[in-house]
Amino acid sequence: MLSRRAIGRIVRHYGADILTHEHMEVERRAYQHGNVTTYEHSVRVARLAVWLADRLRLWRRVDLRSLVRAALLHDYFLYDWHEHDDGTHRWHGFRHPATAERNARADFAIDDVVANSIRTHMFPLTPVPPRHVEGWLVTAADKISATTETFSPDRFAKPHGKGR
Repeated sequence: MLSRRAIGRIVRHYGADILTHEHMEVERRAYQHGNVTTYEHSVRVARLAVWLADRLRLWRRVDLRSLVRAALLHDYFLYDWHEHDDGTHRWHGFRHPATAERNARADFAIDDVVANSIRTHMFPLTPVPPRHVEGWLVTAADKISATTETFSPDRFAKPHGKGR
């Protein structure tokens, strides 16, 4: 079984260019669930997806590079969906996977496994399920992380620098 440190090394190794990309500054400032930023959420999903692959002994079926990259980019929509706007964020839960995939394609070379995993990570909210085991792992890790972040005891604490 992989240690937390080993999982962190895997995420940093396969996601270095993503984690240091200039657009990740948007994710560092935008909040996802409670007082967790989109950046923090994406890293948590990547770490949890690798952990799930390890615990489920899926190493022979999983492309680790694609898994990590899909997890880090699954919410790469590059806006704060909590901010008041002209109504475009109203359907965020349904629309953001396509936006994230489009942004990921613009900024990175992504393969079909990564693209499909990003596009389908909101299943069953979006009707098409993932085609690859990596997509199922990202979907599961996202649901677990979002639930934990949404219902954590400190969810009502003020985010740093925000007066919500």
